[in-house]
Amino acid sequence: MSSNKLSAVLEKQIRRLCLNDFPCGYGTWRKTKDSPEGAETEDTDALLDLLNCPHSPWRQDKSWSPQAAALRQLAVLTPERLHTDFIYNYFTTLRIVDKDVSVIDNSLLKFSKLEELVLTDNKISEIPAENLPSSLKILELRANRLSALNSLTNCLPPRLEYLSLGSNRLGSLDDICHLTGRHWPQLVSLDLSNCDFEDQQALLSAVSTLPCLRTLVLEGNPLTLALSYPGLTVDTLPQLVCLDTSWISVEERQSFSGLAKNSDLIVDRASTTVSVGRMSGIPNPLMRVDENAPDFPVVNYGYVVTYEFLSHQTVNLNLDRESKSEAAHVTEDCLNDADLQSNKNCENDSSKLDTQDLMVYTEETCRDIAHVSRHSTSKLSWSECMDFSHTQTYTVSDLGCLKRFFNKGFYLTIEEEKVLSWPAASEDVPQAKSSRPVKEKKGGKGKASPIKSGATKNKSVDKKKKFVPELVQDAPIRRLLSSVHIPLQSLVTGAQKVDVLCDLGTLHIESEDLGKKIKEDKKKEKESKQKGGSGTKPKNMAAPKGKGKRVQEREMDVHTDDSMAVRLESMTVELTVALEKWQSASEAHQLLLPHQNS
Repeated sequence: MSSNKLSAVLEKQIRRLCLNDFPCGYGTWRKTKDSPEGAETEDTDALLDLLNCPHSPWRQDKSWSPQAAALRQLAVLTPERLHTDFIYNYFTTLRIVDKDVSVIDNSLLKFSKLEELVLTDNKISEIPAENLPSSLKILELRANRLSALNSLTNCLPPRLEYLSLGSNRLGSLDDICHLTGRHWPQLVSLDLSNCDFEDQQALLSAVSTLPCLRTLVLEGNPLTLALSYPGLTVDTLPQLVCLDTSWISVEERQSFSGLAKNSDLIVDRASTTVSVGRMSGIPNPLMRVDENAPDFPVVNYGYVVTYEFLSHQTVNLNLDRESKSEAAHVTEDCLNDADLQSNKNCENDSSKLDTQDLMVYTEETCRDIAHVSRHSTSKLSWSECMDFSHTQTYTVSDLGCLKRFFNKGFYLTIEEEKVLSWPAASEDVPQAKSSRPVKEKKGGKGKASPIKSGATKNKSVDKKKKFVPELVQDAPIRRLLSSVHIPLQSLVTGAQKVDVLCDLGTLHIESEDLGKKIKEDKKKEKESKQKGGSGTKPKNMAAPKGKGKRVQEREMDVHTDDSMAVRLESMTVELTVALEKWQSASEAHQLLLPHQNS
């Protein structure tokens, strides 16, 4: 791959100024005292208009340097001054953005008066400091390919006041060692945003030696996800005026006073709370149940919301055993609900897993098991609005992994669980008997005996009460209803909470069975009308109002072709992902001291 030198790009930009061509520089187009009469010449004002007129073809883009426009005017007014050294020394600001520059060569030293150099969005992987002019005050290297600061901290420009290194692959301990007052004695503003710095204490210890530092930008780094940020930064750097583009108030500084002195409280860990609230828009599952279906199996429907999160977190101790077991095994599938007997058998194993969870989550081992696993809410039966009231807090020590996870976001899914229950095989289950009255044995054909009828009914009720079958559940059948991606990048760039009403779209249930039922109802209705015409029922007798209305509504809502679908509202789920932060030094004491004592 060929390198693109900075000097080549700068020479190209200077040539485009056309300092020696029309309408600049010397030429027959300039009107002078010695110009012959009748020659096609222009006076100085007309030539300047050609440089500045918005529609002039000689107007050029001069955003790469504010001195470019002034230099072209000099080329019109006093072209005799424009020798090579004058041109190089005239530039004090150079902005070369997105020009694929990969090498900063020593030709940059020709610009001996250069004070501001902006090289954003290029392909620079190394910056030899000896090739930077000593007059430099502002150096911006955002969005390049820097992976180390070793070459940048040798022979530094002594007057440098502003340094931007954001959006580079920086963050090692070696990089931190090069961000001290010994290397940058005059540095006033430092931008390290969107890098990979994780060790908050080490970084703050280094930048605290910068004697003139007043502005610091750290947003987008993993360390900003920690509970102790920004409180620790504010208290460690008392000379700081602005942090992450926000002014530090007197009240904020007072609230975190003393936090930096309590080293036992400083922990580079992030605490994230995920809350799942109400869910609505799920169609009634009984719409798919045939009214003429037999009594067994008994069908129950339940609904669960699942989401992804890091598997190496320390979850709340108040979680149920099922959720803890799921986190420990790092499963990719939701746990199945076990029956009561299996829960009893697994109770001892679950308690062992809980203990292992607490032992595994140490700072050394967390980095080795950074995987994403699925977590589930409790299962709820169907209703028009189901409130899960699910809240879990995850404490993560691998801040770099957490940043990558937030940048990717996670998927939230809705699952339906169908459970079939059957009578136990050992039970003597009575068959459901008809509720028709028992006929008399002698005489009175077709007439029912009221006494025997009542007695039979009572016996039937007593028998049903006496012989209630014990139900045995089949393995649950799970079905994914819908899934939606939840973006969480804002938590990396400074937001404290993502509060969203997730729209998972409309669930178009397969309503072929429902269409068949309507067709059958219509068929039965026609048959009953035909029978009514030949029997005792009058032909013109109107159908019951309620029944006719129900049939009409069903016909309006459901089309009778094979591809029909029921019109339903969108499925929505309330979701909140909050990044917890210490609001004061006293809050840090209250939250951490009980944990450390335990």
